[in-house]
Amino acid sequence: MASPAAAHQISPMVSSPTASRDGPRRRGEKRRMRGCSPSPPPQDLCPSGACEDKGDGATTTDRKWHPDESHRPDIDDAPVFTPTEEEFKDPIGYITTIRPQAEKYGICRIVPPSSWRPPCSLKEKTFWECTEFNTRVQQVDKLQNREPTKKKPQPRAQKKRKRRKRLRFGMTHRRPSTNTSESSDCGDTEEKFGFQSGSDFTLEEFRTYADEFKQQYFGMKGSDEIPLSEIKKKKKIWQPSVDEIEGEYWRIVVCPTDEVEVDYGADLDTSMFSSGFSKLSSDSNKQDSYGLSCWNLNNLPRTPGSVLSFETEDISGVVVPWLYVGMCFSSFCWHVEDHFLYSMNYMHFGEPKVWYGVPGADAVKLEEAMRKNLPRLFEEQPDLLHELVTQLSPSVLKSEGVPVYRVVQNPGEFVLTLPRAYHSGFNCGFNCAEAVNVAPVDWLPHGQCAVELYREQRRKTSISHDKLLLTTANEAVRQLWMNLCDCKSSQGVYRWQDTCGKNGILTNAIKTRVKMEEAARRVNALLQYKKMGSDYDSTDRECFSCFYDLHFSAVSCQCSPNRFACLNHASLLCSCEMDTKFALIRYNIEELDTLVAALEGDPTAVYQWGQNDLGLVCPSGSGQYKKIDLGESTRFLESATDVNHGCSLGVNQERYHDDPAKPVRYQQENGTQIDSEVHNNNKMSVSFESPATASNPTRSNSDCSCPHSLNHSFELPSSRVQTGSQPYDVSKTTISKYSVELLDHGKMMVGKKWCNRQGIFPKGFRSRVTFHSVLDPTGTCYYISEVLDAGLLGPLFRVSVEGLPEVSFTHTSPMQCWDSVRDRVNEEIEKQQSVGKSGLPDLLSMNSVNGLEMFGFLSSPIIKEIEALDPGHQCLDYWSSRISSVGTELPSESVMATAVNDSTNPTIKLLGIEITRKEIEQSSSFNNSCAEGSHLVGC
Repeated sequence: MASPAAAHQISPMVSSPTASRDGPRRRGEKRRMRGCSPSPPPQDLCPSGACEDKGDGATTTDRKWHPDESHRPDIDDAPVFTPTEEEFKDPIGYITTIRPQAEKYGICRIVPPSSWRPPCSLKEKTFWECTEFNTRVQQVDKLQNREPTKKKPQPRAQKKRKRRKRLRFGMTHRRPSTNTSESSDCGDTEEKFGFQSGSDFTLEEFRTYADEFKQQYFGMKGSDEIPLSEIKKKKKIWQPSVDEIEGEYWRIVVCPTDEVEVDYGADLDTSMFSSGFSKLSSDSNKQDSYGLSCWNLNNLPRTPGSVLSFETEDISGVVVPWLYVGMCFSSFCWHVEDHFLYSMNYMHFGEPKVWYGVPGADAVKLEEAMRKNLPRLFEEQPDLLHELVTQLSPSVLKSEGVPVYRVVQNPGEFVLTLPRAYHSGFNCGFNCAEAVNVAPVDWLPHGQCAVELYREQRRKTSISHDKLLLTTANEAVRQLWMNLCDCKSSQGVYRWQDTCGKNGILTNAIKTRVKMEEAARRVNALLQYKKMGSDYDSTDRECFSCFYDLHFSAVSCQCSPNRFACLNHASLLCSCEMDTKFALIRYNIEELDTLVAALEGDPTAVYQWGQNDLGLVCPSGSGQYKKIDLGESTRFLESATDVNHGCSLGVNQERYHDDPAKPVRYQQENGTQIDSEVHNNNKMSVSFESPATASNPTRSNSDCSCPHSLNHSFELPSSRVQTGSQPYDVSKTTISKYSVELLDHGKMMVGKKWCNRQGIFPKGFRSRVTFHSVLDPTGTCYYISEVLDAGLLGPLFRVSVEGLPEVSFTHTSPMQCWDSVRDRVNEEIEKQQSVGKSGLPDLLSMNSVNGLEMFGFLSSPIIKEIEALDPGHQCLDYWSSRISSVGTELPSESVMATAVNDSTNPTIKLLGIEITRKEIEQSSSFNNSCAEGSHLVGC
């Protein structure tokens, strides 16, 4: 559901004739507050004696408010957040920031900066006085205490789901009709509690009606009853406080003495009625800051960082906001949002709205408490909570051990509800609010839980969770690809990339879904599996039995080609044998494993998924765009080669499978299969095997139009490189003019940017050196240099003043760090020179510091400590440069050609690996074509 009081089966109908269950009625006719006493409620939900029938028959309407019998719940308030102007620029980022605190309450209030005051288009005179909306009648005294209707539940097949385009074409809940036969046909629906249609109103009429109701109920003076003298003195007219209204509301709900009915303009689809926020159109003013604002609820669901930004349909109540026009006591009953989504509610104008929230972690507790305290209602209607027509006092919930928190929302404020957080509430008077759903990436596991629960309950879905999940993953891989290719993001931010990595939220969500799919396919091994055709997505497909969305896979049979089942209900599809049925799949498990590996940061998988599934191409050194060719394979005499994945982004390469011995298979279109298996945290062994003959190891040849190729055709020994009979020994170092003290050598990382030809940069490396003070250049101080892990971005280098960590300089290279320190020292020198201070040093020259030297990466003792971290020589960029530094270069094309011209010697040993003449030719071609782009791969 998009917001409070949203009945799952109902949509608003605007400017339409109406009739109530009592027959046609004039718009705004007063028919509330009937003067007869209702039957006494169950005594276990009311304090003893407080609700006993007085036995005096009908009551009068003279005394409606019972201030001495207040039932205001004794509960704590939820937190209030006040973002700064800067924080307010990014709603998804801000929600992510406050989530750890807010989710403890399930609900919170957000007060925008004082400068954010969007105009409300609903107040325009032509709209305010002329546009009508429909209301529904709420019997407030029966929201908690009522007798079962004894009506049969509506058949599931007749229920309408809030999904896709259908709402926009009138497939909504049927409204009352004066036609007798039509009324009897829909009796089951219309006589169910809480679904009565009310009168039509304009906003002007509804405000007048709501104000008169509240004045009568609480004995307030109407505008025509206030003496002129009081008006002139601007004397404040008494009104009940929010606390008093709250106490009276729960008295009516828990221990009613009168029947109280109110109207509520709920679930008004803003695409048909109107939104209180401005909407941008092709001819609208592009300078409208409120129309462009991501806090504008028309924009929020699809703002960058929300999973719903990938939803292509305008789903009413989910990505299209709903409007709510309330009056005193109009209610939204306990419910959670569809698919356990976040919801954001903004109050445009009017009197306060009181909310109650329960943390998502306690959702089951609330459901159990409601079933325990309202057993007869749930016995008659097990899915009662889906109908949004039942309240239960927060006091009762609190006594059952359910934590409940209060929020009082005022005009111009937002209320955020979190995933699976039950919420309810009521209005204190005439007001207008708007609500919509939003889905930061941390919603994904909650959404998965929701669709599995819906499967069990055989409940229809509103969105395709699997489609959103896969689309989000594809965008994340696209951003990983762009990062590997050093491309610029069109949006300037790699937002989804931050959700990846081995333990990233998005990665884990995909892992979970793939494991479920794999288990289901294993159970249905007898099925014939086929790839989905291009026309499969032409319509929404769901399981005939449980209504599960069939985006990943679907089972069908020749006997009923238009009937589908999920894998869990394949056996129920028809009476045919399982081997005659077939399963349509979007991806096979091997392909899904590749997606997981890509999200974990494996560059090979990133390139493969990007090329094969996203159609991406990477720029080569010539600036042309070509596809990676994994075509013809050649003989490779080692079954497994230790390789440096220069683009692993610092991500551990362990696979996610529960069984570590189980390999991950990347299925290629040309039949080549790549098996990947981890041997330790920083080293991955890759073998290229033909599916036909696993014992015939091969490697891929590439024309290498993309610099990141699978052609890793050499291996470095664990301790030294053998070229002829001369061992390689590191002996050439640079003498540093600064004394650098090693504090921590850190941990070696294998991946892009964690090494280059100049050095290896271990994660957690720390050193100390003395240099001119940035605070007082006449003296010196200690600086701490360290290497930080920026996750997918690789290493970050930071230099800080020892003892003053707030004075720090952070960059993506050690050179830039110390250049910044030098520049800051020079700035301070010039500043102090301008005030006549003496004893200052000369300005430091551009060449006065070398970042590598200041970190200690040119210090011989420190180099030896760092090199000892890489006995396997996995940092190939670095070790290759060390080979060249002592005159031990890789054989040239002519040398290799000469070596293999002798037919008696058909192979040559290159860095410990025997290769064939054909491979040498291809390797030479590879090296030549990739020379300009080698900076992308680090090997």
